[in-house]
Amino acid sequence: MLIDILGMVDPGENVSVTLKREFGEEALNSEELSPEDREKTEKQLQELFAHGVEVYKGYVDDPRNTDNAWMETVAVNFHDDNGSVFSKFKLHAGDDAGAVQWMELTGTLDLYASHIQFLKKAAEMHGAHF
Repeated sequence: MLIDILGMVDPGENVSVTLKREFGEEALNSEELSPEDREKTEKQLQELFAHGVEVYKGYVDDPRNTDNAWMETVAVNFHDDNGSVFSKFKLHAGDDAGAVQWMELTGTLDLYASHIQFLKKAAEMHGAHF
């Protein structure tokens, strides 16, 4: 399973912390959870985001780029061989996400900017057909 998470790294924040925060906010609507559910979800997120492999880091082709400012990104793959970790999460769009869902990875996905290249590289890392 692959997750495409979009989010900005806060000043001084580690990228893995950003990914965990954004996934919780955007895909789990964690800010609306009860304190008990939020604590349970935090533990599950710790398990999910404990072992990531960097897929790409650097400049990305983005329509917001200019001669004086440009986008850079870090793409990280968190792999769950049998779905035992991801299956614990009930997806629910939150924060500024319009919708969220698990999707089958195919080369025909219409994704923003360079994101399809990151997913392709992650699929290749696992010997998956793309």
